[in-house]
Amino acid sequence: MRLRQVAVFLMATLILLPWVSAYTVSSLVLTVYDDGYVKVEYEILPAEYASQIELPLIGDHYENVIVEDEDGNPLNFLLENGSLLIYSGDAGIVKVSYYTPDLTAKEGMVWTLHVATNDSFTVVLPENAIVVDLSDIPLEIAGNSITMPPGNQSVSYTLNGRGVGGESGAGSLPYLALLGGLAVVGGSAYALWRKKRGQSSMPTREEFQARLENLDLNEEEKRALLYIFDKGGKASQAEVREAIGLPKTTAWRMFKRLERKGLVKVLKGRKENWVELRF
Repeated sequence: MRLRQVAVFLMATLILLPWVSAYTVSSLVLTVYDDGYVKVEYEILPAEYASQIELPLIGDHYENVIVEDEDGNPLNFLLENGSLLIYSGDAGIVKVSYYTPDLTAKEGMVWTLHVATNDSFTVVLPENAIVVDLSDIPLEIAGNSITMPPGNQSVSYTLNGRGVGGESGAGSLPYLALLGGLAVVGGSAYALWRKKRGQSSMPTREEFQARLENLDLNEEEKRALLYIFDKGGKASQAEVREAIGLPKTTAWRMFKRLERKGLVKVLKGRKENWVELRF
């Protein structure tokens, strides 16, 4: 009898406990300032029926932490041991931002941003920054923004006008600019070569289906990827969603998952978004 009471008590406790749920990081942006401080901005998609989210933060010190929903309404949170416990409630999107000095280090006149994350991320460098080294081939480069793949990554840069004074410092800036340009152009050229190489031997539909079976995908994801393949490797989000019969929000989450896995790239258009195969 006593064991039965204990079992009932444990079940009731589990039911009443808030559900700390899975989530998807749809965007991670790191804005770097001249003094080495970094503004970290997450955009998170909570899983359906989630009431809480536990988000591990990058860095060790966090300043001016803000957590809000898609409408800018503040959400309650608890910061403890490097993780953020967010009471997401009914929020469809959770936005987290904070500042940290822990992601950058300076050696001589060269700054290096170090980031270890399971998600791709975008680094926004200061306007006067000159890139001198990248740990990996960037996924995208646009102005002073660099999108890096997941993993243990680093971006090294120097700040024009912030280096060592005198002829030596001034004379080294063109060299660093050239080195940074070669690193970025070389990385982009290699990425483009890899993409073209992959497109030169387009698999048959049967071969593509076999590839899908070897991936950790659910049936909806497989159907979506196969539909895009049948459309020549690119289709609008709306037509894919309608073809497989998914609600708009569910489809959006699916595309974000596939993009995080490196299987597709979501391209923003003026009127609608497009999805392009990446494998």
